[in-house]
Amino acid sequence: MSREIKKEDIRQEVFDLYDDYAHSRINRRDFMEKLSIYAVGGLTVSALMSAMMPDYKNTLQIKSDDPRIKSDYIHYDSPKGGGTIKALLSKPADANKKLGGVVVVHENRGLNPYIEDVGRRVAIAGFVSIAPDALTPLGGYPGDDDKGREMQAKRDKNEMLQNFIDAFEYLRKSPDCNGKVGVVGFCFGGGIANQMAVKLPDLAAAVPFYGAQPPAEDVPQIKAPLLLHYAGLDTRITDGWAAYEKALKENKKEYTAFIYPNVNHGFHNDTTPRYDKDAAELAWKRTIDFFTAKLS
Repeated sequence: MSREIKKEDIRQEVFDLYDDYAHSRINRRDFMEKLSIYAVGGLTVSALMSAMMPDYKNTLQIKSDDPRIKSDYIHYDSPKGGGTIKALLSKPADANKKLGGVVVVHENRGLNPYIEDVGRRVAIAGFVSIAPDALTPLGGYPGDDDKGREMQAKRDKNEMLQNFIDAFEYLRKSPDCNGKVGVVGFCFGGGIANQMAVKLPDLAAAVPFYGAQPPAEDVPQIKAPLLLHYAGLDTRITDGWAAYEKALKENKKEYTAFIYPNVNHGFHNDTTPRYDKDAAELAWKRTIDFFTAKLS
């Protein structure tokens, strides 16, 4: 990751500010204004801002033309979710049998390069993946995360959930899929993964990364086994875990949860300094092992 500022030079307060900005609690102007407090010791606001922004160019792990996979854009119907939805469909190039399927759910800014990369990583691991773009009804991911967040805020939340439910159905019926489909989601997508576990009795596995928890009264509807990843410094989301775990235990649901200490919300996203390599790689290994056990 090419940065003018090293991760260790960035104070936790800056990461917290970025979390507010990334989740639209403050706008770009306010973010830059608040950053000025931490522009000391040779650091400038512009340098701090640049360091915190996603670096999509230099962080891709699996390129779109990787010969190990076949990865193409497709469109599927989501009549109750705004119409036809664009998605990236990826699978191993040498697959000679039907595979487990994984729906990959993006953050709160549409199908950006990081999430497309995650979809390809899932294919490298031996699954067929579908990564939908919930911004399709508004023209699709605009190539800019700020605009993507603005667009996503305009979409109806229930319609977006339906987009991913319909992706599940599309993948389950795909000739490449063995009928067992799980979901992995990040941030907004983590919340969607939890909601899909509530809504889909046939969901084979759900892996929310730092996702908002469903209401306790919805937990009895969950049938899918859960693997939940939380960030220790992400109190905004992790504070809701105790009540969720209590409901899961009371309803005798199958779940495993990990709270990774001293890492921020978004620790799996390798395009920003919030990324923590050790935690991300461990969480991803656990995720793939979980899917291997549940989707084979």
